[in-house]
Amino acid sequence: MTQIKVGDTLPSVSLKYCPYDPSLEHACGIPQNLDISSLKGKKVVIFGVPGAFTPTCNNQHLPEFRQKYDEFVKKGVDQIICLATSDAFVMDAWGKWTKSNDKIILAADGNGEFVTATGLVQDLTKVGFGAIRSKRFALIADDLKVTYLGVETASGVSVSGADAVLAAL
Repeated sequence: MTQIKVGDTLPSVSLKYCPYDPSLEHACGIPQNLDISSLKGKKVVIFGVPGAFTPTCNNQHLPEFRQKYDEFVKKGVDQIICLATSDAFVMDAWGKWTKSNDKIILAADGNGEFVTATGLVQDLTKVGFGAIRSKRFALIADDLKVTYLGVETASGVSVSGADAVLAAL
């Protein structure tokens, strides 16, 4: 599978997410579809993580985007989406745990359709995570066209982090 690149169009796939609902503090909402095609006409940041609640994802990657949310809005970003090959309930629980609230959509790519279609998939069976996991990445898409792509090649967060994405906007 060829990896998506700057200038390519995002694939027309559907993710799942539970919309933020402050009345559901100790329960998850009902998963909804998030069709990538619904992002047409918007400037979005999508960042992918290998797993919700994992140390780097939970302690560094997601918090950076949450903390710098207002900076993204000032630069014209309409939506920030965090994606993992998990289910919508795990992503909703992670959103509550990290207090991402309505700032960041925590979306599930449960079947790996997005990461497979974009070539941003990795096999992590060697560490017990399964064969279909997201690479750690971040992209900017404007009207569904990729204008920035940062894919990590080593552990940690650099080209997929909030500062790198903000610099590319």
